[in-house]
Amino acid sequence: MSKLSIFPEKRSVLDRFLLLFADVRAGEGLTAILLTVNLFLLLTAYLMIKTVREALILSEGGAEIKSYAAAGQALLLLFVVPAYGHLAGKVNRIRLINWVTLFFISNLVAFYVLAQFRLPLGVPFFLWVGIFNLFVIAQFWSFANDIYTEGQGKRLFAIVAFGGSLGAILGPKVAGALFEPLGPYRVMLVAAVLLAICILFPNVVHMRERAQRSSGKRPGDTDRPLGKEGAFKLVTAKPYLFLIAVLMVVLNLVNTTGEFILGKLVTEEAQRIAAMELPASSRTAPDELLQEQKAKRVQDFIARFYGNFFFSVNSLSALAQLFLVSRVMNFCGVPASLLFLPLIALGSYSFVAFMPVLGYIRVAKILENSTDYSLQNTARQALFLPTSREEKYKAKAAIDTFFVRMGDVLSTLLVFLSVQLALNVRTLSVINVTLTALWLLLVFGIGRSYKALTADQAKGGGQK
Repeated sequence: MSKLSIFPEKRSVLDRFLLLFADVRAGEGLTAILLTVNLFLLLTAYLMIKTVREALILSEGGAEIKSYAAAGQALLLLFVVPAYGHLAGKVNRIRLINWVTLFFISNLVAFYVLAQFRLPLGVPFFLWVGIFNLFVIAQFWSFANDIYTEGQGKRLFAIVAFGGSLGAILGPKVAGALFEPLGPYRVMLVAAVLLAICILFPNVVHMRERAQRSSGKRPGDTDRPLGKEGAFKLVTAKPYLFLIAVLMVVLNLVNTTGEFILGKLVTEEAQRIAAMELPASSRTAPDELLQEQKAKRVQDFIARFYGNFFFSVNSLSALAQLFLVSRVMNFCGVPASLLFLPLIALGSYSFVAFMPVLGYIRVAKILENSTDYSLQNTARQALFLPTSREEKYKAKAAIDTFFVRMGDVLSTLLVFLSVQLALNVRTLSVINVTLTALWLLLVFGIGRSYKALTADQAKGGGQK
């Protein structure tokens, strides 16, 4: 018997409305909406915290310190991930979620109190945010994977993930509106309140699931603590999980290198246009004034470009999340859905290697990033549907935190080497093409393992 299987025979009004976006069965709508709102609030809180982070790190530490933060976060995660796994082995899933969320809320309150003593918090807060944002999102998706079966996840994850897309669009607006009147540290407290509200949603969903379980369905299964296995041991011991971990590293390398290529071409185009647009009368002005005028035009061009770029990416991502992702995943399956992004990246960077034109790479990156934030992200979360509960919480936490940060460290190293070696856009594109070929091989390997896991579950009656 599958999870959440005891539903009303007829679809509710909410269920029928959600049919516009996904194949929602009777009784599934409310849980999906609860999870969607939960993710929306989490992303909104994170983007408020991220706004504070940028203000503090750039004003206190500078861009140089910020560039080294990924390495520091990866080092801290070597200790944080085992500690999280130890806690997961002591308490059940709902207590784990509650306690971890309350821990992060208490941290925000502590930062606010420390700020009253005018202590420099830029660097420690930056390191903390890099752990917080990965853990809360990873834990949310662990819970969603634990709630849904493989079939339900393929159909409903697209609706749930839309909460994240909406939070990514509205979150920065909320943060921008609150930052000036409240200041950075009161914004922390507002984010803490949002996190406190977030605690309600998994508790309600947890109680709904318990109430809907039949007496023959492993009573108390979700109330038991997880096993004692360590997170890193789970990842390295199972080829399927290890391939997912390596995939995250490679994906980050390709994406960050692509962002660097885009930034390089945008800067070059901004400088070219700024030089052309300077009025003839200003060309006789003093060099200092001339450089100031040119710098202003460069900044204006870059700001306009990225404002339009981010709006296009977020809008396209939200539309795809609502109307395409569930249908693609349901029709193609989870493994095949993972192929779309690397194929897009392969075509994009192959073309850029021969024709490094800003207009083309802009369109390619909009398509790449919007696919990444919608279909790729949803399918990647669904990879954990056929895994054990220990793997959902512990291994997923390790993959979505430590291995993601390791990808950031390696991508920073690659960008540093490209600057030192003066690599041009064509060379960087060729590197990305090579990495994308490896990416495709990883997806094929993950796909075979995924099918084997789901086949084993089918033989076992659908239980996890």
